[in-house]
Amino acid sequence: MDNKQSLLSDSKRILTGDRPTGKMHLGHYVGSLKNRVKLQDSYDQFVMIADVQALTDNFENPEKVRASIREVLLDYLAVGIDPTKTTILIQSMIPEIAELTVYYLNLVTLERVLRNPTVKDEIKQKRFEKSLPAGFAMYPVSQAADITIFNADLVPVGEDQVPMIEQTREIVRKFNSLYGDVFVEPEALVGEVKRLPGIDGNSKMGKSLGNAIYLSDSEEELKKKVMGMYTDPTRIHATDPGKVEGNPVFIYHDVFNPDKDEVEDLKDRYQKGTVGDVEVKEKLFVALNDFLKPIRERRKDFENNSEELNKILKVGTEKARNVAKETMQKVRKAMKIDYF
Repeated sequence: MDNKQSLLSDSKRILTGDRPTGKMHLGHYVGSLKNRVKLQDSYDQFVMIADVQALTDNFENPEKVRASIREVLLDYLAVGIDPTKTTILIQSMIPEIAELTVYYLNLVTLERVLRNPTVKDEIKQKRFEKSLPAGFAMYPVSQAADITIFNADLVPVGEDQVPMIEQTREIVRKFNSLYGDVFVEPEALVGEVKRLPGIDGNSKMGKSLGNAIYLSDSEEELKKKVMGMYTDPTRIHATDPGKVEGNPVFIYHDVFNPDKDEVEDLKDRYQKGTVGDVEVKEKLFVALNDFLKPIRERRKDFENNSEELNKILKVGTEKARNVAKETMQKVRKAMKIDYF
């Protein structure tokens, strides 16, 4: 490389990212954003805004994807992802990822991709059973290319994405067995809270499910959502003993309320039937609002600075593309397709 230092860092590397299909919510925070902020000081971290993957099921609405890139970036900055420590990039601006995806498609069967639990769940959720876009079905392969183009060691993900990382590891093993040891097998890093339920009691919080508390929700929006949260459906009166285990309101208290004595007191009184849902929810609102307030303020600091936002994306994407180019030189050489 003309005596230039290799861009493929010797330090441990992280690759993670999100599909830009709207603003981010508390499930994203506990699933991976919290770990990204924590690990950016000790890892070489790349965070991808995965617009190509977003287009697999939003191909008729590219305006939504384009607008969401800014929203996702604002949420990253608001929670504390620092662009001087973390490389933030746009997936579609790295054409080498698409090239590597094509090569990987030869290493995995259609049957194996459709057996992926994450893909199966999302096909059902999006009602794609009879009209499955090929691009959507293949997104585990594209995701494998996302991760390995940067030779990532670690991928912070939500629990539902662990099968995707396992499929990436399978593809890496197949590639390395055929062409030599080019890639490392990445490890999944799941957040301390494996999955945050929706405010409607659904086991998963999701944008498409309409049951999410967003990082950018106003104080008024937050209060309305918290006070309407699903609790114990068998508890008719405030004097009835209630269930704490599996109760979304108490799951949120455990995660976001720093006053553990208060949480334990609420649990004890709830089980005895000496506290009502209203008080439990009001105290949860206070805890969540205290958590979200500084995030809202940081987001506001960046919202009106389009020039700075564009610069962050441009600089990060340029750095990422240089790394991707170097990786693909190694891939082409290993596959004996470096003709000139």
